[in-house]
Amino acid sequence: MRLTRCGHACVRLEQDGVVIVIDPGSYSDPHALDGAHAVLVTHEHVDHFAEPVLRAAAEADPALRIWANRSVADQLAGLGGGRVTVVGDGDAIDIEGIGVEVHGELHAVVHPDLPRVTNVGFLVGDTDAATVFHPGDAFTVPARPVDTLLLPVHGPWSKTGEVIDFAREIKARSALSIHDGGLSESGNALADHMLEMCLKDVGTDYQRVAAGSGIELM
Repeated sequence: MRLTRCGHACVRLEQDGVVIVIDPGSYSDPHALDGAHAVLVTHEHVDHFAEPVLRAAAEADPALRIWANRSVADQLAGLGGGRVTVVGDGDAIDIEGIGVEVHGELHAVVHPDLPRVTNVGFLVGDTDAATVFHPGDAFTVPARPVDTLLLPVHGPWSKTGEVIDFAREIKARSALSIHDGGLSESGNALADHMLEMCLKDVGTDYQRVAAGSGIELM
């Protein structure tokens, strides 16, 4: 499986000719959806879900399918033809031979005065040795092992210590940076240093994948 970072929280996963895009939002590469077969959306916030962009891509490609929670699906009403499938915690789906499990229910708390929205994470892959987990904006821990964790490095709902503890609990073989659009270059460098240092003791190899770059997942 090949992973390409498309900016902030958006990634493309390619395996056996199938392209799955997760969280194409307002900070994403405008070409993130080019050639995609399927789209997974964790939640409704604009940095993860750009409704006009995703709707336009779906209208241009009648074969494009979308899986998301109810709040996102409602905003895509009118696409028709079963194009959008509502999923929730515990669901399992098949995308052209690639298995996907759904984990989680709610966005992490930003502030007690702000309402929490639904957030689902996606575990992509059929074997423990080839699973990739995108948690969206939450610290959800799947019930089975994760090989590659897409780690939200920074957000208004987290602090670095919580990010470290989350990755330590999952104990993935590798952790790749996502959700870092709110940090400066020096801020990302500091976060990278702390994450790399603090995850060694659980055997997790942390690395930053720059926007626009790709990596082969073993």
